[in-house]
Amino acid sequence: MIVNSTDLKNNLGKYLRDCIKEEIIITGNGRKIARLNPYTKDAENKTKIEYVDRISEGREAFKYSPKKVTYEEFLKLTEGNEERYEYIDGEVYLLTSPKTIHQKVLGELYILFYNWFKNKKCIPMLAPYDITLKRNPDNINIVEPDLVVICDMEENLNEKDYYMGVPVFVLEILSKSTQRNDAVKKLDLYMSTGVKEYWLVNPANREVAVYLFENNDIARNETYKKGEEARSYIFKGLRMGLKDIFK
Repeated sequence: MIVNSTDLKNNLGKYLRDCIKEEIIITGNGRKIARLNPYTKDAENKTKIEYVDRISEGREAFKYSPKKVTYEEFLKLTEGNEERYEYIDGEVYLLTSPKTIHQKVLGELYILFYNWFKNKKCIPMLAPYDITLKRNPDNINIVEPDLVVICDMEENLNEKDYYMGVPVFVLEILSKSTQRNDAVKKLDLYMSTGVKEYWLVNPANREVAVYLFENNDIARNETYKKGEEARSYIFKGLRMGLKDIFK
């Protein structure tokens, strides 16, 4: 059976029952992008083996749901690929193009951060900029935060000019497609890998949530709303009016 991704979304329960009887091919934009099969342990093992072999033709599928791969498979997937991906706890996420409101807010934030950090040791960096974070030697993650502040740039540039340290500050701008990842998965990742402060900027309700991390846990947090100033915990004197962020 062949169904398009919209029909699958609207009738998921039906096709979950149907896939027990027959294989369902899912299409998007006129192309076959995925298969829906009943879960078995043998199927899981077979799928893992097939990832490397079909990596080039399977990239389209990452637009619809995260996929589990090894770090080596992720490197093969992204090698020479112009699309942007994140890799968190073994799952691959395709980064879609940001909307206008996202870019407007990011532009205002970068100007504010650039001016505040001018002539200081720490440097604000703007996406796209890969950040590699490790929970442990076997858990390597690659993310592209909207904005980071780095205070140890020179000490942590590798021979290919990639930064391999941990930013002290990370900022993400929420959208409908990234909200769960940014507020849950990424918060946990940043908290457990040495990031000190995390800002979640929400253009939809014009709020900014600020988290201070200590000992792999949330030490303090504050949510700033309309008319208030978002304040940094670790950079004393760094404060930004929400009216300036959400112009």
